[in-house]
Amino acid sequence: MNEAVAVPEIFDVQSAFESFLKSFQVKKGEFKYRELIRQMVLRNQRSLYVDFDDLLIYDKRLVENLILNPANTMESASKALLSVMKVENAEYARLNPRLNVRFKGFPDALPLRQIRAEHMNRFVRIDGILTRISQVRHKLVNAVFECQVCHERALVEQKELNLMKPSRCTNARCRNTIAFKLIFEESSYIDWQKATLQERPEELPPGELPRSIEVIITDDIVDIARPGDRVSISGMLKPRVEVSAKGLRLSIFSSVLEANCIEVQQKDSINLEITQEDIAKIHELSKDLMIVSRIKASIAPSIYGYDDIKEAIAYMLFGGEPKVLPDGVRIRGDINILLIGDPGTAKSQLLRYVAQLAPRGLYTSGKGATAAGLTATVIRDKSTGEFYLEAGALVLSDGGVACIDEIDKMDEKDRVAMHEAMEQQTISIAKAGIVATLNARTAILAAANPILGRYQSNRSLRENTNLPVTILSRFDLVFPLRDEPEPERDETMASHILMLHQKAESLLSPEIIPPELLRKYIIYAKTNVKPRLSDEAKEKIKEFFLSMRSQALSEQLPIPISPRQLESLVRLTEARARIRLSSIATREDSEAAIRLLMSFLTKVGFDESRKAIDIDTIMTGVSRSQREELQRFLDLISTMQSEVDGNPIDEEKLYERAEAEGFNRRFIEKTIQQLKEQGILYSPSRGKIARV
Repeated sequence: MNEAVAVPEIFDVQSAFESFLKSFQVKKGEFKYRELIRQMVLRNQRSLYVDFDDLLIYDKRLVENLILNPANTMESASKALLSVMKVENAEYARLNPRLNVRFKGFPDALPLRQIRAEHMNRFVRIDGILTRISQVRHKLVNAVFECQVCHERALVEQKELNLMKPSRCTNARCRNTIAFKLIFEESSYIDWQKATLQERPEELPPGELPRSIEVIITDDIVDIARPGDRVSISGMLKPRVEVSAKGLRLSIFSSVLEANCIEVQQKDSINLEITQEDIAKIHELSKDLMIVSRIKASIAPSIYGYDDIKEAIAYMLFGGEPKVLPDGVRIRGDINILLIGDPGTAKSQLLRYVAQLAPRGLYTSGKGATAAGLTATVIRDKSTGEFYLEAGALVLSDGGVACIDEIDKMDEKDRVAMHEAMEQQTISIAKAGIVATLNARTAILAAANPILGRYQSNRSLRENTNLPVTILSRFDLVFPLRDEPEPERDETMASHILMLHQKAESLLSPEIIPPELLRKYIIYAKTNVKPRLSDEAKEKIKEFFLSMRSQALSEQLPIPISPRQLESLVRLTEARARIRLSSIATREDSEAAIRLLMSFLTKVGFDESRKAIDIDTIMTGVSRSQREELQRFLDLISTMQSEVDGNPIDEEKLYERAEAEGFNRRFIEKTIQQLKEQGILYSPSRGKIARV
């Protein structure tokens, strides 16, 4: 007797999907996807988003089919959705015959650098940053052709980018194989967009160029992301034939990702897994009364000293809370810090450490940075001639920290591009007919070298660096790093450095928080804590601000503080509260912020001649005493000119008269040169000078 041969069961993907959409329950009696399909009709949507975990729970075979045979599986899923929609709302199904099923929450991201031949024609998820995105075009899906001989019409489905014509007329009596006309009005189209996805800066191996992949976006998910957005894109990885310079098709293929689902990460959404165990450790750390000191000690522990600077960097990493006012004005919460220091004061090491520690940290050097590289640029695609918007460093570090070393070495025209990013936190582009505004919500930690090699404490901040006041005034805190001999400090620093070389593990003090845990702490705090000022903190800041401002009235001293520093105080206070995972900023937080701000003002905003803090030395580059001296000098020139009926005066006589009036000769030379450069004075002939 012959044994019966077992016939393998044929798995009907469409039927399985229909069953899934109809019967999947979250709780007893609650049909998740039936409800979502009803909401599609109410919201006029053409896509249903299916959670990958739900599919895995319902039937693993659906998951296997999706991963191994994505093209047929996604098509079957769309047909199943249309079938279910016909039951739920037949009229909506008739008006929208093209419905999409999009799969979100795919668990395993494929690193862009690890794409291999085995991944071709598979369903994958790739995470990265969108650097370019094209305009929305319209792709032909079902083309209607008319035979030019017998006028028979034929429908040809378009699956490739190249236009596919009928091979021959569908009329059996007609032998036409060439003459066909496309009937545009009867054909159907979908929206089509091309984008470039680049790997994230923090995942880039040292010394490597970032890799990218082309992404094809279609239908109702076009334009949901912008250049600079961090995204997770799930879809089918397809091979694309390469063409030689002579137009010959090669046997070498590149990869392109056909997007099924795009998930845009929010500003505070960082791709780092924080487990319940991590959260427990973070809350345990936050209860430590010395948590601010511990975090300060954990920032670049190999670098000796710099307590104020490390405390400021800690506040910058956590940041204040941004506000959007009722009239639409946005006040930044990110803190900008500038370090100006002598050679060998570990500025670059501090910046590199912060770039590694900070979520979405990015390091760049001013010498190799251009305006386009920092902000955004418009480039032209050689193959299509289309213009693309490509995001730069400040846009790519949106929601993180941009560390810019040697900012003083940047070209002036390139540095100007940073003005808007530092205060408004946006990048505006108007080039080649493209007018766009991109987000650049990033904190900036910059380093610069003094003009004369070493920081001169008897000179103003403006005289110590060639940075314009428009940039200097946008930094919340500025710290000079001076390398001055101090016997006790030098001995301690030497012992610290030698110990590092002798025994690197000496850094592993129990007080120091491991970098990975600290990074998670920062992410958790920025995501979950939204600090606000308490009444006591608000009163303390107000009291400090008013007392500082009143000095300029009562003692005829320069203005020591401006409203910009008031906003800086609020940001610093909120950042300190966030370090403690507190939603309320206390008086203690405001006092710490005031101490740090005063440390900055006394070091770089102090007017030696008046023995008082003068905010103008930072905001305008000229102190009140210098401004008054300059005005007195200009008045002298005007007086001397009026004595000679407005004619130019002799330069040597000006020197003699000015010195007699108490002006220093060096001041006279320097001021005349500056006023000539500014166009206030001119020399009509040799040895003569006059006001314009």
